[in-house]
Amino acid sequence: MKKSMLSTKQSYLMCAVGIVVLFGILMGVCESGMASTYIKGIMMTSCIAIIMTTSLNLTIGVLGQLTLGCCGFEAIGAYSAALLSKLLVANGVAMDPTLRFLLTTLAGGVVACIFGILVGIPALRLHGDYLAIITLGFGEIIRVIIQNLKVAGGMGLDKGAAGQALIGIDRLANLYVVFWITVVTVVLLFMFARSRYGRAVKAIRDDEIAASASGINITYMKVLVFAISAFFAGIAGGIFAQYIGSLNPAMAGWLQSINYVIMVVFGGMGSLTGSIVSAIALTILPELLRAFSTYRMLVYSVALVLIMIFRPQGIFGNWEFSLTKTINKLFYPMKVKAHGKSKQAESTAKAAKDTAKTDETVETAADTKEAQA
Repeated sequence: MKKSMLSTKQSYLMCAVGIVVLFGILMGVCESGMASTYIKGIMMTSCIAIIMTTSLNLTIGVLGQLTLGCCGFEAIGAYSAALLSKLLVANGVAMDPTLRFLLTTLAGGVVACIFGILVGIPALRLHGDYLAIITLGFGEIIRVIIQNLKVAGGMGLDKGAAGQALIGIDRLANLYVVFWITVVTVVLLFMFARSRYGRAVKAIRDDEIAASASGINITYMKVLVFAISAFFAGIAGGIFAQYIGSLNPAMAGWLQSINYVIMVVFGGMGSLTGSIVSAIALTILPELLRAFSTYRMLVYSVALVLIMIFRPQGIFGNWEFSLTKTINKLFYPMKVKAHGKSKQAESTAKAAKDTAKTDETVETAADTKEAQA
């Protein structure tokens, strides 16, 4: 069996170093002026898409339940964070902008998580298309409620040009902070997927009856996954609200949810690596095709169709990138080769020593025989 060059602690350390290096590159690009405001905006949008896609993959890929209402939870988190931010300012609460951003974003995630539990308990008793329809309806209900919600005193929803919109939100989202929120999200979801809870969830996905017979609480695990997914969707919504500075109920529409489902399927259901890559790729691709405004959506659609034809399991399938495995593949053969050469040299030296010893024994025996003669 092939052994790893790195221990578990060394593996974690290498991953941490890789993340810090990536953050250093991000800071270098932004602080040097190489990244324009437009590029920074794409980076911010990519981070939001990564959070949404990885959290949705937990439900679709790991649990195996198709849900189409993720943007409903994103909208709940966005409006909760925005209204709390406005409330803090209106009441004269002095707070560091970054701290207020983190607090309101976390609050948005918690509110979305509560709704996730309330929706998940009855909805997750259904399966397949029925669950998809229920969650799709939930997103539309949230959109309609937001459209018709009125909050007095200018603290809530003000009429915008495109309908009922929440405007005047402080733009507190910082790219560096959002980067670390994204990293924490991915790490937590990855740890959950590899924990005993994650293994139980995968068992439910593979065979629900067998999982129940083995003692796994099916309802509890399903609601737990749904709540975690809703929480991080709310986090993404809080970031979105405080980055854009205004909100519209259309963000809770079914079309936006379908876009995130496409990202999950495109990258590979069950693969967080695939979700990250597809979220970045499908955020950048429409921007690259913006010059071809007439054919942009056609090219985008054809690209997705081709992927589904030639790679129906997604680009990565259920494969996960591992920095440790990559290092082992690069350096372990070299170590084995060097170790093999060392062993070979040692064996050669030992053989030569044994040969010399044998020759010496033969000579001694010959001398003894001559002396006896």
